[in-house]
Amino acid sequence: MIDSHAHLDSERFDYDRDIVISNLEENGVERVYNIGADLESSIVSVELASIYENLRAVIGVHPHSADEYNDEVENKLIELAKNENVKAIGEIGLDYYYDYSPRDTQREVFIRQIELAHKLNLPIVVHTRDAVQETFDIIKAAKEEHPDLKFLIHCFTQSVEMMREYIKLGCYIALGGTVTFKNSVHPKEVAKEVPLEMLVLETDSPYLAPTPMRGKRNEPMFIKHTAKEIAKIRGMKVQEIIDITAENAKRFYND
Repeated sequence: MIDSHAHLDSERFDYDRDIVISNLEENGVERVYNIGADLESSIVSVELASIYENLRAVIGVHPHSADEYNDEVENKLIELAKNENVKAIGEIGLDYYYDYSPRDTQREVFIRQIELAHKLNLPIVVHTRDAVQETFDIIKAAKEEHPDLKFLIHCFTQSVEMMREYIKLGCYIALGGTVTFKNSVHPKEVAKEVPLEMLVLETDSPYLAPTPMRGKRNEPMFIKHTAKEIAKIRGMKVQEIIDITAENAKRFYND
């Protein structure tokens, strides 16, 4: 299994991070892509990927921290991207649910980091919440200008119709623990309809632990529960889902 999106740099792993990462293989997890949310976590992500051979790094500034983004931060991201373990820019995007940064700043920083990814020839991991149409419009405009840019929509909870519009743009769709939640309608519908070649699995550890682990700290090995649920929804074998999504993740990340 490959976890396409986790935050193992989180303080919630401070007391047992080495154990969690060292036990990945025996728990069936081949690789984890550790995602940055600001400059500090991006630096730590690269450091972790340099220590553990089964980790890769994704670097970027989350919309929550968009007001911290400036030329100095961007130059440091460019330096970090020279490390061979850095596989994408992310997670970047728009979050109008919390609005921790002004919306115009979020939009500006999202577009700046898309251009940075283009400059660095790296794919992009997107966070979007309560900003459905604006996120889509920005990505569509970026794809029109830079057709070769690759986008992955992290923790997809939007409608099947919106998923289809993203697929038309060649975007990958990531599903995580929410697909296992009893009343989670959209993720289950998307899991049934998304083209298999564009689907990847994620945990978003330590957040959004899947059923039956809800309420616990999420971990990469819990990704098996998401794989089982999607296999059940699609009437497929679990190993088929694991194999297909693992190859998709490697292809997206050029890894």
